[in-house]
Amino acid sequence: MMVISQETNFLVLWAGFVLVAFLFYFPFKIFMSTEVNMSFSNDMDDEYEKLFKRLNPPRVVIDNEACKNATVIRVDSANKHGKLLEVVQVLTDLNLIITKAYVSSDGGWFMDVFNVTDQDGNKVTDEAILDYITKSLGTESCFTSSMGSFGVKQSVDHTAIELTGSDRPGLLSEVSAVLAHLKCNVLNAEVWTHNMRAAAVMQVTDDETGSAITDPEKLSRIKELLCNVLKGSNKYRGARTVVSHGVTHTERRLHQMMFADRDYERANNDVLDEKQRPNVSVVNWYEKDYSVITIRSKDRPKLLFDTVCTLTDMEYVVFHANIDAEGPEAHQEYYIKHVDGSPVKSEAERQRIIQCLEAAIERRVSEGLKLELCTTDRIGLLSDVTRIFRENSLTVTRAEVTTRAGKAVNTFYVSDASGYPVDAKTIDSIRQATGQTILKVKGSPEELKPVSQESPTRFLFGGLFKSRSFVNFGLVKSYS
Repeated sequence: MMVISQETNFLVLWAGFVLVAFLFYFPFKIFMSTEVNMSFSNDMDDEYEKLFKRLNPPRVVIDNEACKNATVIRVDSANKHGKLLEVVQVLTDLNLIITKAYVSSDGGWFMDVFNVTDQDGNKVTDEAILDYITKSLGTESCFTSSMGSFGVKQSVDHTAIELTGSDRPGLLSEVSAVLAHLKCNVLNAEVWTHNMRAAAVMQVTDDETGSAITDPEKLSRIKELLCNVLKGSNKYRGARTVVSHGVTHTERRLHQMMFADRDYERANNDVLDEKQRPNVSVVNWYEKDYSVITIRSKDRPKLLFDTVCTLTDMEYVVFHANIDAEGPEAHQEYYIKHVDGSPVKSEAERQRIIQCLEAAIERRVSEGLKLELCTTDRIGLLSDVTRIFRENSLTVTRAEVTTRAGKAVNTFYVSDASGYPVDAKTIDSIRQATGQTILKVKGSPEELKPVSQESPTRFLFGGLFKSRSFVNFGLVKSYS
């Protein structure tokens, strides 16, 4: 009897344990399984996409025989949002000129044809470049991360600084002075200005270590001081400073920054001649449920990248496109829907697309005197030359600065603060201030027509980057 009683008690305890588990564990299990299933579903989607790519790898065909005056590149692959931008970005980063393009991406499959040339208008025959295109867009692209193109990845070599704020005389002079004071050396930088707004992406290092800035206090101080400079006296438009150790695609990031800053919003007193603006139209094709965007503008390098980048960041999908840029004028036609599958729904949305595409095209337009400089890099380079430009009343509308093997190679566009081209006396003054100078002038300052002071293209980003050796000094009105 005693044994039976113990067995009975054990069974009762076991039954109670099972009941508790049923009442408490299984509801928890059901709750958790919902989240697990969601995570599992996302993982399955990722795995399915990878499997689909493995079964249907991208195919890249490069043909130098099909067209008389261009290299033809055909790309077939599984479609995804941003695929067109990925392809255009690879070609643009190689400084190739896209003269024609045809895009079709219905049915989940992406088919593109691009006619490209090099900067001199010749076919692309460099085997290294052709091999890079094949690897970047072909089968190998399935198994490599695209973070370098479209995301952010860590860098131990430098610290990235992103600046956005209202443009004004001497802004970059103040920014460069702050960086020099804090012992930051600028390795690379790109500066855009548009519609009284300015944006810059800079890569800097700590002068003491020659690598990325890791001191939290110093990073906080850099951000604080630069944000104060960008704010200035403008109480109506904000300023933004971001300091990180990430690596992004600079030009795409600048588009995103200026788009987020709403540089496409024009003031009521905007007097820019309509003829100077790109011709952008948006209509709905109701039979096919597409919205059709047509763009006509003066052709220039990277034009296609700028428009595709903007459409992608606005979350529109390009299903078909036809690009013709063989003459001085470029014609672009896009058949789009929003990522939610709908065409343009309202007049407000239509106007916003037009404004954003106009801004995307105008940001890279540069007027004035083009300077290309090459000199030995050193800390304080920016601050020194900015002071020289400010003293000579120069404005800088756009700039690109790179450092390679200890050499600073800089390109920027300047005009007189009053909006007129830089005259010969100013050039002589700059030459005297910078010391030994090699200088070339393309065209004559007197040949350029005065630029309206009310033009919103750019006001000033101060003065720019240092060089003691002016390798090239060209007078241009450039869209490059």
